[in-house]
Amino acid sequence: MTDTPDLPKDAGHRLDELKAGLFTSDLSVNEFLLVKEAGFHPLGFVMGSSIYHTGIQTRKWGQSQELTKLTEAMYNARELAMTRMEEEAQELGADGVVGVRLDVNYYEWGSDAAEFIAMGTAVKAEDGTSYLNKKGKPFTSDLSGQDFWTIMQTGYVPQGLVMGTCVYHIAHRGIGQALGTVGQNVELPNFTQALYEARELAMTRMQDESNELGASGIVGVRLEEKSHQWGSHSIEFLALGTAVTKRDGEVTLPRPVTIISMDN
Repeated sequence: MTDTPDLPKDAGHRLDELKAGLFTSDLSVNEFLLVKEAGFHPLGFVMGSSIYHTGIQTRKWGQSQELTKLTEAMYNARELAMTRMEEEAQELGADGVVGVRLDVNYYEWGSDAAEFIAMGTAVKAEDGTSYLNKKGKPFTSDLSGQDFWTIMQTGYVPQGLVMGTCVYHIAHRGIGQALGTVGQNVELPNFTQALYEARELAMTRMQDESNELGASGIVGVRLEEKSHQWGSHSIEFLALGTAVTKRDGEVTLPRPVTIISMDN
């Protein structure tokens, strides 16, 4: 019987059934076949969850600033969910988790609490090669099955889903500032600087995580904006991407599939 203290009892039972030979996957049929084509066998659908209470943080009406307590809460909650998903993958003896999704759910019984969920399909190399990352954990990747197949063909290997977050309060404009721009085409420097700074903090933190994994690059980067339930002048910027490293050997781009027409 699986014995992982951080996971629910029923999760242990489900993982034991997967280790017996059954596999589950949230990959589409095409993604499933491409992951197999890349040399990996799906072991099971794995997930991690954390319901997190966000603390109260004061902010100044007319001053742009990072809300560090909220930034820490959003980061820690996602890390807890990711760690528990990785624990399930490790229980299955996986080399990695592909197609990872990070979701946030809010429920009516707690406006100041949210559930953070990480989920994906644990996979293992069919040739016995270990693809554990620098930290000795299964790699994680939010790439689709198609993108995963392509990047493996080019000699790159995923190391981990890296992220950076920043919750930022954007200062309100005073009456004088608002009246001074009526009817004019003009940049709003306080808004520009605040949003620029917030995005830069999120991107830098994502790159810091990538460096910890010894990655040579990050692919599939996206920068998401989420207001959650904090009001119009507070926003979270979340930077996400898959850190990759280059294997030995030359990069060989996959050849395009040739379609033969049967028309005369």
